[in-house]
Order: sequence, then structure tokens, then C-alpha cells
Amino acid sequence: MGVDRVRWGLLSTARINAAVIPGLKESEESELVAVASRTEERAAAYAHEWGIPRAHGSYEALLEDPDVEAVYISLPNGPHVEWSVRALEAGKHVLCEKPMARHPAEVERVFDAADRAGLLLMEAFMWRHHPQTARLVELVHGGAIGELRLIRATFTFTLVDDEARLDPALAGGSLMDVGCYCVSGSRLLAGEPETAMAWQVLGETGVDLRVVGTLVFPGNVLAQLDCAYDLPSRQGLEVVGSEGTLRVPTPWGADEPGIVLQRGDDVELIAIATADRYRLQSDNFSRAIRGLEPPMLGREDALGQARTIDALYRSATAGGEPVKVES
Repeated sequence: MGVDRVRWGLLSTARINAAVIPGLKESEESELVAVASRTEERAAAYAHEWGIPRAHGSYEALLEDPDVEAVYISLPNGPHVEWSVRALEAGKHVLCEKPMARHPAEVERVFDAADRAGLLLMEAFMWRHHPQTARLVELVHGGAIGELRLIRATFTFTLVDDEARLDPALAGGSLMDVGCYCVSGSRLLAGEPETAMAWQVLGETGVDLRVVGTLVFPGNVLAQLDCAYDLPSRQGLEVVGSEGTLRVPTPWGADEPGIVLQRGDDVELIAIATADRYRLQSDNFSRAIRGLEPPMLGREDALGQARTIDALYRSATAGGEPVKVES
């Protein structure tokens, strides 16, 4: 008996699709059947380029396609909530590109829509699905570095000619775009923060070009994060405990997977196999739709993300004043 593949549609022709499409096309769990753009011409050209069977000249048309079961929403940040809700109300499962939303109430709104429809919704943090991340969690929770005390997370690059990421109406800004990974990594290892402090540098459009923040977690665990659009390309995650340190050179992209464990003068490189984190993400969601396993991320994780991001922004707006993170 053949695999009952989940039939996927892409809502938009965003650049991030190029990372997602190969995994969908190669997977035994998924089948990419349709794509939507704002015009028939653009949708048809994109479908031809990627070998997608059907092209829709509007997002509404994709949601009306009875053959589409799951939708990947790769729109800019601002419309994530609106189109996630519309897709769920149209009867589609939704994988929404990160960040789902800045405000916790918006996240609640989308998950409430999913619950009413009896459908699945997941925020697309592909790095969480890579085996490197699972191994890191095992090491930290297994006591490889003793008691967790400090996390340093960074993700920066120099942004050139990208109006959407700099548009406040589209919820642009470095914290929403790449800083959310730093938040995700800190929360994965330390739980939910209690207090946030942040400082930001704004660009001409009013969005944050650079943010530096500190999160305080239960047990006096501290996390320092920085993200930026006006710095060289950098990513990294350092986890410091009472007895040692773990360093992940490429935690978010997993471009060169591997973890460095240092305890005193002893340094060990823990090898991690390469893997397509985007395929692992879509395969997890497809299997969840078929009832074979739970989705890796759900309401509580998305809420934790929004609560922390919102607190960091509130602190940055107040010039770095400590802000309580909602619970």
C-alpha cells in the first residue's frame, strides 16, 4: 500500500520557498501540488520554474483548492496571522513561517481558530527539527556542562535591498526576523524567562536594525542575545554551565553541524550528521496531519516566543528598562 502523502500548497512565492520546496518534492510524506501568487502570470512562471502542478493567481484561489490539505505560509511577518486564520477557516492545516506574531493575543487568536476547525497549526522554526538541536538538548539536560548558568545567542547579517524586512507595516525588524532564533534557542534550554531587558538601534523606516538583549530565567540563568541587519554575517550559540561550555558554531542554519564541548582543558568535537532541516520540519507536520506523531511545536511554544519578543521590544522602547515577561 502506498503512502498517503499530504498535499501541500505554497501561499506566496517568497524566497524562503527555495529552501522548503526540495524537501517537499523529495519526501515520501508530502506532495507539493499548488502555489499561489498575487497574479496569474507570476504564479504560472513560478510553478513552471519549480515543477509545481497548479498555479493560482490569488491567495484566495489556493485556499479554495479542494486538493490542498496543508498550506505553508511564507508571507512577510505582518500578514501571518490574517492568512493563517483564513487558511484554517478554509479547512487547511497551516505551517506558518516564523515568527507567527509579536503579540501573544494574536498567537492565541490563530491557535483558537485551529482548535475551532479541528486542524493543525505549527510555527516554522526549522532549526528545532535538526538532529544537532536534539543532541544539544541531550547534552545540556544530561549534565555535560554541569548546572546551566549562561547562554549567549547571536544571529546577524548585513541587509541589502529588502523592503519587506524594513517595513514596519509588515512587522519588519531584526528581532522579529533573526533575533527570534536567539529567543527560541534560549527558551529551549532555559525555559520561560521572567524578565527582559533590551536596547535597539532604529533605522530610517523605524524598525530595529540592531538589538542587544538580556533575559533572566528561573534559577538565575541569564541569556544574552544580539541580532542585527547592519553587522557582518554571524551566528552562534554558547551554553555555559558550572563545569563546562558547549558551543554550536551554526545553530540556526546548521551549515556545518557539530558541537564543541569544553571541560577545563579537554575539548571534544561532537560530530552531527548533515540533514535537511526544512524537510524534517515538513515531514513532521505531514506525519502529524496523518496522526502518526505530534507536531514538534504547538501553542505554548509559539506563545512563549511572542511573550518574550514583546517584552524585549517593550524594554527597548523604554530604553532598556527591565520588563516582566507575561506568563
